[in-house]
Amino acid sequence: MIKNRNILVAIVGPTAVGKSNLAIRLAKSLNGEILNGDSRLVYRQMDIGTDKPSLANRSEVKHHLIDILNPDDTYNLSLYLDQARSIVDDTNNMDKVPFLVGGTGQYIWGLIDGFRSPNVAPNNVLRYQLQQKAQDQGSIALWNQLELVDPLSASKIDYRNTRRIIRALEVYLGTGIPISQAQNKNTNLYESLIIGLTMDREHLYNKIDSRIDQMIANGWIEEVKHLLGQGYSPDMASMYSIGYRDITKHIEGQMDLDDTISKIKTDTHRLARSQYAWFKPTDPRIQWFDASGESSYELILQMAISHISKSTHGDVIIS
Repeated sequence: MIKNRNILVAIVGPTAVGKSNLAIRLAKSLNGEILNGDSRLVYRQMDIGTDKPSLANRSEVKHHLIDILNPDDTYNLSLYLDQARSIVDDTNNMDKVPFLVGGTGQYIWGLIDGFRSPNVAPNNVLRYQLQQKAQDQGSIALWNQLELVDPLSASKIDYRNTRRIIRALEVYLGTGIPISQAQNKNTNLYESLIIGLTMDREHLYNKIDSRIDQMIANGWIEEVKHLLGQGYSPDMASMYSIGYRDITKHIEGQMDLDDTISKIKTDTHRLARSQYAWFKPTDPRIQWFDASGESSYELILQMAISHISKSTHGDVIIS
């Protein structure tokens, strides 16, 4: 065992670019385990709409922090970071390589940069009041309120992302401290290699659209019906994952299927653009590769081998 080893290999990029497939290939080759970095995958029974790795894939390589909560359970960045740090440490202690994979920027950078998220308990009364304000005046009213007290956080949050705005306001109103100041950093926790996957925007959008069509064909609508049938509310945090509330409206007769699918595709395109804001092509920490073809894989594999070898001062065994 190599004492005090603290390797972390992160695979980042927009949705549908192929991060999970690359992670599985690398983990199988380099004695690794996969740590989920996607906020949607923690919930059970929400498999199709989140494009969760299949049980077959999870049997090939161990995955962490997938299917750990029921749809009505609460989860936040602080809980994720505590659990993820423990898993990274345990994986390294077993002389295995932790591969962090996902598209949730807060989770990925929070782990890499050593964020210490403010430990402020949810205030349900305040949340209800802010949600009512968003319903009555629009989410832009909440965003404007946040900009007055925490302009730095407001600049990083889309005005349509009501849940993140409410959380930032909750921290400020509960502590008097802006969340941007309360999130402390303890950098360089890990010897990190950050691999970014990208592709031409039109090609990416076509992949997204094809994947959504396949998800509908695979039973996404039935998945949502099953959740509703168990009494799960569309107002739960988990149901704010793209598509679930739209499909709920379709089930309830408020949207026809074509409009529902079109909106899901548009929202997913928007998600991909926002992920490029979290994982900037100009960020020198990220080693970017074109994911359009197979040619990048050997380069990525050799880079990972070199990084792990330097970090462990030894040879890397390839499976």
